[in-house]
Amino acid sequence: MAALTISARDSPRSRRGGCGRAVKTYSGGMRRRLDLAASLIGYPSVLFLDEPTTGLDPNARAMTWEIVRELANSGTTLLLTTQYLEEADQLARRIAVIDGGAVIAEGTPDQLKSSVGGEHLQVVLAEGADVEAAIVAVKPYALGSIQPDESGQRLTVPVTAAEGLTTRVVRALDQVGVHVNDVTMQRASLDDVFLSLTGHLSSSEDDSEGSEAA
Repeated sequence: MAALTISARDSPRSRRGGCGRAVKTYSGGMRRRLDLAASLIGYPSVLFLDEPTTGLDPNARAMTWEIVRELANSGTTLLLTTQYLEEADQLARRIAVIDGGAVIAEGTPDQLKSSVGGEHLQVVLAEGADVEAAIVAVKPYALGSIQPDESGQRLTVPVTAAEGLTTRVVRALDQVGVHVNDVTMQRASLDDVFLSLTGHLSSSEDDSEGSEAA
């Protein structure tokens, strides 16, 4: 069974008012940790966690992630809601993506990432490079639409990873006179999945957008 510990530095006793302070006077991070500790009483077989790391500092968030992993490994079934897609990627075996109150996609992290191409090339063009010529040159290697950023200096190209692909792309660009500063292969993230599915990025500030992980 996972255990939640609070260091002397973070404990209510070490702060003004000692342990006699009302919970409403605790910081947001302390209240989150107290919520998690209370939920573990009784060794639950099923546990619902609603955005458990909101308001936590990086150390407390990492500790919470470790507790969630230990609970899952011990056989506890967890349903965790979060708007941090990295958190869903780290913790979830299956993910349901929710937008506007409706489930719009469901699967393992790898399945969801593969649904948007799995991998993509990030092509950083040299200043003054012909963006349209660059798009035409790399189009034969793309699995879907090629997305330039707002500056027009960076292209995101969905591809299937293959040995020598970046070299072939650089050569294709060079043949049409397009110079590049960088070409890197990246795997799609859950942010890419959410953007592809909804047309907008997930935001921790918007309660109507998020992910549900189990």
